[in-house]
Amino acid sequence: MTYKTNLGNFGEDLACKYLVDKNYKVIERNFRKPWGEIDIIAKAPDKTLVFMEVKTLRQSSGLAKEEQLQPEDQLTRSKLQKLKRAASLYAGHRQELIKDERGWRIDLITLTIKENRCDIKHYENIT
Repeated sequence: MTYKTNLGNFGEDLACKYLVDKNYKVIERNFRKPWGEIDIIAKAPDKTLVFMEVKTLRQSSGLAKEEQLQPEDQLTRSKLQKLKRAASLYAGHRQELIKDERGWRIDLITLTIKENRCDIKHYENIT
């Protein structure tokens, strides 16, 4: 495995722990199809089906804050389009997971790892 793959898996593991601590139920991880990938599929505490994109970035301590790339910067328009398509197709094939009054949404979880600290941000309904 590459460093990037290991970092991504580590970030997804931390994101799952974060979600479980927030009373989400993780249904599936790393759902992959030719048309897109979904990092985490979960049920929110209010029973909304949530498709999670996870972005993890290790920052070096030598750069000024304004010079450092943020994990949010890694979510490109193209990636978001593929994520929307994959989420829509998944939701269409798994109707039993969707509560009519809640529907489904796409969230972004970012993890910034710096020295011995990890900052997690959760952005709900990013589309």
